[in-house]
Amino acid sequence: MSAGAVDHGESAFSDLDLYLFNEGTYVRLHDKLGAHLETRDAVAGTRFAVWAPNAKKVAVMGDFNGWAKTKHPLKPRASSGIWEGFIPGVLRGDVYKYWISSHVNGHKGEKADPCGFRHEQPPRTASVVWDLDYEWGDAGWMKGRRDRAALSAPMSIYEAHLGSWRRVPEENDRSLNYREIAPLLAAHVKELGFTHVELLPVMEHPFYGSWGYQTTGYFAPTSRYGCAQDFMFLVDHLHQEGIGVILDWVPSHFPTDAHGLGFFDGTALYEHSDPKLGFHPDWKSAIYNYGRNEVRAFLISNALFWLEKFHADGLRVDAVASMLYLDYSRKEGEWIPNKFGGRENLEAINFLKKLNEAIYKNHPDAQTIAEESTAWPGVSKPTYLGGLGFGLKWDMGWMHDTLQYMRQDPVHRKHHQNEITFRAIYQFHENFVMPLSHDEVVHGKGALLAQMPGDDWRKFANLRLLYAWQWAMPGKKLLFMGGELAQRREWSHERSLDWHLLEHESHRGVLRWLSHLNRVYRAESALHARDCDPAGFEWVDASDADNSVLSFLRKGASADEEVLCVFNFTPVPRGGYRVGVPCAGEWSELADSDAAEFGGSGVARGAPVKAVQEPWHGRPYSVKLSLPPLAAIFMKRPA
Repeated sequence: MSAGAVDHGESAFSDLDLYLFNEGTYVRLHDKLGAHLETRDAVAGTRFAVWAPNAKKVAVMGDFNGWAKTKHPLKPRASSGIWEGFIPGVLRGDVYKYWISSHVNGHKGEKADPCGFRHEQPPRTASVVWDLDYEWGDAGWMKGRRDRAALSAPMSIYEAHLGSWRRVPEENDRSLNYREIAPLLAAHVKELGFTHVELLPVMEHPFYGSWGYQTTGYFAPTSRYGCAQDFMFLVDHLHQEGIGVILDWVPSHFPTDAHGLGFFDGTALYEHSDPKLGFHPDWKSAIYNYGRNEVRAFLISNALFWLEKFHADGLRVDAVASMLYLDYSRKEGEWIPNKFGGRENLEAINFLKKLNEAIYKNHPDAQTIAEESTAWPGVSKPTYLGGLGFGLKWDMGWMHDTLQYMRQDPVHRKHHQNEITFRAIYQFHENFVMPLSHDEVVHGKGALLAQMPGDDWRKFANLRLLYAWQWAMPGKKLLFMGGELAQRREWSHERSLDWHLLEHESHRGVLRWLSHLNRVYRAESALHARDCDPAGFEWVDASDADNSVLSFLRKGASADEEVLCVFNFTPVPRGGYRVGVPCAGEWSELADSDAAEFGGSGVARGAPVKAVQEPWHGRPYSVKLSLPPLAAIFMKRPA
């Protein structure tokens, strides 16, 4: 195919567009930058536009012109730094890169399109001319998703890595593509009762082993599993099955691969030029220059792009702590203080606020979720109240303290009760998601089951107890794939989950228990309506360390919506254990993690328990319970 001469006439950018872009407030760059199929004077072709303000020359090279570097030059638009041009005959599927000659030091380089909708499958690095045409079938979901995003709505999230969820061993152990995985993932998540799927980054990334967190193609789902329309099909299918989709999103850093954003026009364009500001020591990657207007516009446009074009229901923003602190993972002398002499990254803070304001202005029915590992105040508070503006925040402290407690041999847990109860001090300071994520089952930590103490029976009982604690405590829930199978070995991105484990009753029991937990959580408003409200939680007794027993009430929107949650963190059954309750009548069992159907001993009867007028735990009534070993029971208040 031969392409005609570049048409530099009609521009897609108005003077106002260019002004707003350079001001940092134009947040629909995906509609203007990149490669866009057009027809001019009855001739089909592609309009290209790229930001490279320090370039002397920019041209488009590709399979359509034999990869000639200068044959199809673009033209700068005013002083915006944007280069643009229409090339007749360049059509959908054509492969291309930008050739950039810089004003600085005679630098020349080939770059993939920062706003490209498709890229070649790695290890190839060029971009592909593509469109985003797709006929969606999820109108019903989209119409009602604002209610599902409310803090009072149940949210339990199944976190998944697409490349290793399930593979095809008969075909050289290849990963499933987007369309193949759609019905399988939807059926599995629906059986488990999760409300949402969260996908590790699907944006194009050159190194598969980065799990997507080293992103180069911010506007394209990875071509490893298909094209944009294939990924849209996956989201569409999940929505039609009543399952929301949250995407991991990485605005904290980017890799320095030659075809990527680094040193894009011969200068540090997207990143800081000073490595004390622009290089991340942990991940050996570049840090965005959040103080640059056009960079903020690029990132905010990208966030809105996934919410709008791919119907994502939320974005989980990775590594927020690394953005907030100038000295993150740096020793003294390796960082530059802000203008006030502090360690706070003022430009990143401003960016995060602008990001959340833009998302909730344009998509009030979506959620943003911060992975923030410090005690930074107001992460999930509105910006008008001085917060960062996120809707939710991962509770990394809960994860750390809870797993540390659960790893203890039960005989020692009485000495560590403060670890598992500490969260109650701060659990409503933010709108929390309680994560047992991919980070807890890699890098030598072992699978969750392997982290539980004792013989096999106790390991499984402890794992079911851990999930019960997670689902009962205030906050939204997140579990990484494989947790429902009770994986025995650590997760690896190079292999499938161990689905064969479901041949064993103990593993099937864990899956059934999670399914039951999700259904109880969704059905009982007391367990979700006040997940982020202090009025939704009340300790009954947090002081029985000698027996390692904890009990609390979860409360719904009305006074008669209450669930009593009692936990026995030892393998000793406790008959006739008295617990104070607020009212008379028969309290009925909602869940028992020790039930035989879940792989437990089944020692508790599961029959309703009648409250008597005997004050206990500061309440006018009490019930006698049979507490099964290493187990939790949930009891519902009489109607």
